[in-house]
Amino acid sequence: MELKESGEDYLEAVLELERKNGVVRSVDVAAYLGVSKPSVSKAMGHLKEAGFINQKTYGDIMLTDKGRQRAGEVLKRHRLLCAFFQDVLGISRETAQKDACRAEHVLSQETMEKILCYMESNKYTY
Repeated sequence: MELKESGEDYLEAVLELERKNGVVRSVDVAAYLGVSKPSVSKAMGHLKEAGFINQKTYGDIMLTDKGRQRAGEVLKRHRLLCAFFQDVLGISRETAQKDACRAEHVLSQETMEKILCYMESNKYTY
């Protein structure tokens, strides 16, 4: 299933919150992303239907293997782009975070690979 940008953002948020807190609740996702609880509920329904998460009614949100893999890919792209924007281009952390969040969804695999090669060959970390 093809995920929209917002679906990838929700998956990334669940992974980040899981790593930080161990347990992920809808209210945590809403606060993390700055969205309403009904928006989270709707998004989690779509992600559950697509096989990316498991969640019992009003229960904790858990990534499936498929969801964890996809969220990890999105998070890796995000971190790589943040590092590139900040360390190579000299963009402020706040702007780099915002721009990376948008760019991580639209840049081609070829572009991402070139940025990765550049970062690794110049010994940047992300």
